[in-house]
Amino acid sequence: MMETSQTEHFLDITDQVCPMTFVRTKLLIERMQSGERATVRLRGTEPLQNVPRSVREHGHEILSLAPERAEDADGPHLLVIRKA
Repeated sequence: MMETSQTEHFLDITDQVCPMTFVRTKLLIERMQSGERATVRLRGTEPLQNVPRSVREHGHEILSLAPERAEDADGPHLLVIRKA
């Protein structure tokens, strides 16, 4: 998994619910330059399904999606994306 320190941007949306999870992520992506990477910290079934899907649908690349801590699969996850 790519470490957060290797990305140019970080967004924590663990306190957000759908559809705001992707709205916040989309606003971040709009501020990014092409090729830049961002780590998005998220939790919950809907955000884990919807945010990566929506990022791909908008043409951006998912570099990784994994639990923040390997032993806590139900806890926060880190989604690393690259803007197209």
